[in-house]
Amino acid sequence: MDRSTFKIVAFGSCMLAVGLGALSQMQGQSKTPYPGMAALDRYLMADRNAEIALARSAAPDSISHDAKVLVLGRHGYETAVEGKNGFVCIVERGWMAPFDNPEFWNPKIRGPLCFNPPAVRSILPMTYKRTELVLAGESKAQVMEGIATFAKKALPALEHGAMTYMMSKDAYLTDAGDHNMAHLMFYSPVMDGAVWGADLPKSPVMLNPQFAHEQIDVFMVLTGMWSDGTLAPVNN
Repeated sequence: MDRSTFKIVAFGSCMLAVGLGALSQMQGQSKTPYPGMAALDRYLMADRNAEIALARSAAPDSISHDAKVLVLGRHGYETAVEGKNGFVCIVERGWMAPFDNPEFWNPKIRGPLCFNPPAVRSILPMTYKRTELVLAGESKAQVMEGIATFAKKALPALEHGAMTYMMSKDAYLTDAGDHNMAHLMFYSPVMDGAVWGADLPKSPVMLNPQFAHEQIDVFMVLTGMWSDGTLAPVNN
């Protein structure tokens, strides 16, 4: 998959234009294949064991085998397997994308991640909160408002070293191209991406605006390898 296509389509690199009226927003949504949330059953995985396996595939077995595993239920994420090493593996849905992502409501999205302990404490709460708001039937605008309030009043401080593994060969992250990309994600306060050499030719680092509303930068680093040790495509 071409990395520029993946970043634009899968992670929504441009923020919503400020000041759009309700009518223009509706017109913009009507041009997307996913203008609103689908039926909840389409986001759920009927096979609990399959979701556990998919979540664990986000990281090498040496990490995910002893990790806590969460699965999505009708009322939020539930613990399916207790862990021993402080990591948490989970399969995120499309609503964890940037709010302007045209695939925000795509029910096919399955994003396996394994959070390290600092990310469990300071990043995973955002997954819980967004999911809580979505499953409560909130609109995207209401989710944005709720997340903004949560980030100001209840989100734990970002911990140093917070990162996640996202190396599953079976992830489905976008309808475009090959649907997937093996990478790690590192979280930092908002900064100039040039500090990381992000988005430069031949650089394996990309800046993902996933948590722009929460004032957290996400730097994606391509691994060139899936969690099972086989080679993954890296197109620069």
